[in-house]
Amino acid sequence: MSRSDTNARRRARELLVQALYQRQLAGHDRAELLRQFRTRPGYERADTGFFDEALEAIVSQQEALEADVAAFADRPVAQLDPVERGILLLGVYELRHRPEIPFRVVINEAVDLAKRFGAEEGHKFVNAVLDRAAAELRPFDPGRRSDG
Repeated sequence: MSRSDTNARRRARELLVQALYQRQLAGHDRAELLRQFRTRPGYERADTGFFDEALEAIVSQQEALEADVAAFADRPVAQLDPVERGILLLGVYELRHRPEIPFRVVINEAVDLAKRFGAEEGHKFVNAVLDRAAAELRPFDPGRRSDG
């Protein structure tokens, strides 16, 4: 990916976290979120295809993705901070359904989002949960070191 593609994907992730946060607080459905976010300043600079596809997938598969998050977290999903919950939903979606994105990129981007938008130490929790998720969901991902 070129630098502009990387920045566009990063911007899409930022918007996705904001949309997932808004969904948790206001209960908006996918269509309403798409309507609102497509008119936001900066949407045109995002990877809009990734945003649209990921939002559709996360909303339609939210229950299954939350079950994944719960399997790797040390607390119930309902007790998670809404920002961290959104970041983890996005991260688990990418690990499970976007194998072309290296697991390290998924984790690094999620940690960066948690540092920007989450609680003070939230990035450590996000890192730990997604590291456990990657070990199970991507055991043969290129670049994963063997602990054996």
